[in-house]
Order: sequence, then structure tokens, then C-alpha cells
Amino acid sequence: MKILLSFLAALAWASANAQEYPSKAIRYIVPFPPGGSSDLIARAIAPRMSEKMGQQVVVENRAGAGGMIGVDIVAKAPPDGYTIGLAAAGALSSNIHLYPSMPFNPEKDLAPVTMLAIIPFFLVAHPSQPGTVKELIAAAKAKPGTLAVGYGGNGSTMHLAGELFNMMAGVKLQPVPYKGSGPVSTDVLGGQVPLGVVDVPSAIAHVRSGKMRALAVTSKRRIVAAPEVPTFEEAGVPGYEAIGWFGTVAPANTPPAIIQRIHRETVAALQDPEIRERALAAGAEPFTNTPQEFAALIREETRKWAEVIRTANIKLQ
Repeated sequence: MKILLSFLAALAWASANAQEYPSKAIRYIVPFPPGGSSDLIARAIAPRMSEKMGQQVVVENRAGAGGMIGVDIVAKAPPDGYTIGLAAAGALSSNIHLYPSMPFNPEKDLAPVTMLAIIPFFLVAHPSQPGTVKELIAAAKAKPGTLAVGYGGNGSTMHLAGELFNMMAGVKLQPVPYKGSGPVSTDVLGGQVPLGVVDVPSAIAHVRSGKMRALAVTSKRRIVAAPEVPTFEEAGVPGYEAIGWFGTVAPANTPPAIIQRIHRETVAALQDPEIRERALAAGAEPFTNTPQEFAALIREETRKWAEVIRTANIKLQ
């Protein structure tokens, strides 16, 4: 009886708080430094959300450990809707298979709200290299292990995208880690590395000028910024998809009514044409879904990258 009464009291408290939510400012934790695409989108939607919710949504950058420090703050916050945050693919899906330990469990400690955007990548090549994905696969199979592919960051989604290509195409491109997409694009342009998996903004100008080839885009659909670049599916690797993505999360056990309110105002803000244009210019394609759909995507991505990480024997310390 005592347990039942405690449960009913907690339920009544959650319902009352959800009805009056929000009654004070909301912290929106961004686990990356200012200036990136995720920070840009968070800062673009925050004022729109503030207007609709009647309280300030304050963006707070808490960068470090590949995004895990900021997400950990959200995971350990009270589940009352006053601390929410942005979380990316690494922190929510692949890192749990890359690091010996994590400060939080993505599935148990966080409540997905909605995706915000996807970040497609290009497979780029120096003009002296094969001009199509099919030609690249043939060349890689003819001389296994001789072609190298650069990417930004060990364990990054770009790294995993290259390893997924190796698995699905049955080839062995040699991975070469860099500190970001910019240096990869520079070295592909100069011929120091023949291939690269890079974010779109770092390569799009060189692709448009013809100084670098984009063999394929890693998303399921062609992208607005480069509609002439085929998907991997179109280029000869059926079922291939490897995208970066990020979305909004709250602490686990946040009342469903509060999750729905945050979801509703976030989606409404991202429908603003000006925000969408700014996001696209930063290399991110706005994309929203329901909390249930977001949770399902996290589970699927976790499963997919676990297999890639295990097969490629990727280890991070």
C-alpha cells in the first residue's frame, strides 16, 4: 500500500509539473564548441522555442570528450524538463562500442525527443583516381590495400563510413586518420591522399570547381547542396548509408507531457525557412521525427556500428 501511495503521489507531482511547465528558464546543453553546425542549429531554434514556451531557452556550450561531457550533464540532470541537450551519433550510438567505459548509458539514462538534422558525407577523390564508385571498387579489388582513404578522427562517423564501405563493397581501403575534414580535403586536393570521407562544406567548393571528384554521397537520398552527386545505392553499393546526425534529448524519466511539449516547439522552430537555409549552408539537413522514431533509430544505429567496429577491430583508448 505504501509503495502504491508513493507511486500515485509521484504521478500526481509529475502531472502537475507538466501542466505548469515551463515556469523558469530551460538550459539547452550543446556538447560541442561554438561555431559548428549543431551549435548553429541550437542557437537558431532557441529564440523560437523561447517565444512559444514563454521562458528563455538558454544555449550552454559544454564541449569535451567527443561530446560526451555535455551529454553526461543532461543524463544526470533532474528529469523535469529544465535541462535538455543536443546529442550526436557518437555519444548516442557508436561510442558505447569504442570506449572501455562511458559516464552514462545512452539507452537507460536519456529520453530521445527528436532528431534535428542529418549530416551527409562525400566520398571524394583526386581527379587522377577512378571516376566512379564501381571503378574504384574494381581498382581496389585489383590491388588490395594499396588505396588509402582519409577521414577526420578515429572512431568518427566518417571513419566508420569508410569501414562500412570496405565491408559492403568487399574491398580494403587503408584508413588514414586526420584531425578534421578540412585537412583531408586539402590533402585529397593536393594528391597526398587519393580518397577521403569528408563533410560536405569542406569539399563542396572544390567539387563544384572540378578540382576534386565527389564519387558518392553517404545518405539514402541525394542532397540539396549537390543534387548531381549520386548516392552509394545509385553508384553500385545497395543498402549503403552512413550519416552523421544529432538530436535533442532529455534525462530519462522526464514526464511524457514535457517531452511532447519540447518536441512540438522544436519541430515548429525547425520548420522556419530561414533556419532551414542556415542549416543547409552549414552542411546539415534538418530532419525531425517522433520520440519513438528517434529511439528506434538510435537502437538501429547502435546495432549497425557495433558490427562495423567489431569487424574492423577499431579500438580507442
